[in-house]
Amino acid sequence: RATAITAMVPSILNASATMKTKIHSLPLLRRMTFASFLIATILLSWNNWAGIQFVHAAATTAAPEKAEGVIQLTAKNFDKSLSDGNAWLIEFYAPWCSHCTRFAPAYEAVAKQLHSEKNNKHKVKVAKIDGAAERALSSRFSVKGFPTFFLVNGWTVREYAGNRSQENLVKFATETYEEVEAMPFLFGPFGPMGQLRSFLMRSGAWVVGLYENLTETRGLKPLIAMAVLCFGGIVVGLIMIVVLGVFMMSKMKQD
Repeated sequence: RATAITAMVPSILNASATMKTKIHSLPLLRRMTFASFLIATILLSWNNWAGIQFVHAAATTAAPEKAEGVIQLTAKNFDKSLSDGNAWLIEFYAPWCSHCTRFAPAYEAVAKQLHSEKNNKHKVKVAKIDGAAERALSSRFSVKGFPTFFLVNGWTVREYAGNRSQENLVKFATETYEEVEAMPFLFGPFGPMGQLRSFLMRSGAWVVGLYENLTETRGLKPLIAMAVLCFGGIVVGLIMIVVLGVFMMSKMKQD
């Protein structure tokens, strides 16, 4: 392995030098666009990695809860739970959804049936997510209504679009799922666009929480709190622009 890695080093260095030359040949605006895209990609990757690390750290306190055989998933245990190598049939529901409430007994029967069967093509675990509370997860899956069902097997995700019944869901999870076209990875919940949707939703929730803290805890007036948030956003944006500008100007001087 060490010999193979050593042999790869010159190729990696040549590829890096080629990319550096191509980047330096771009106009300043394109360089800044490329750098912004690179920074955004790194931030999204770090966001996903940090979330997974948090899940691993909290695994002992955030174990999936079972309700009548159906496993309750949240943002804290989602990635950890789905990394067990099994397929997962997941329902996105809302407590106020009457269709979800009426279908709950049938879905519990689906869970008991699938959890007891061992002769399927793959073992299927049955779970549910409160889509109204877990908005970041709902955004990752592009949930547009409740209830919505997905079969997740690794990074392959298929949405169920048939009639809601115990028999149909069990058949979909064990037999007919291959007839349904999988979501494109790019736009799916585990791809970059899904992660971006989740990141934006969490960021929005953080901003709303900060606004509530400023108005309710700190006692600021709504307009003043909004002005503080806008000012903070402008400052962060200016700092990023200055950093990118300094980086690009230094590269231009080196050229």
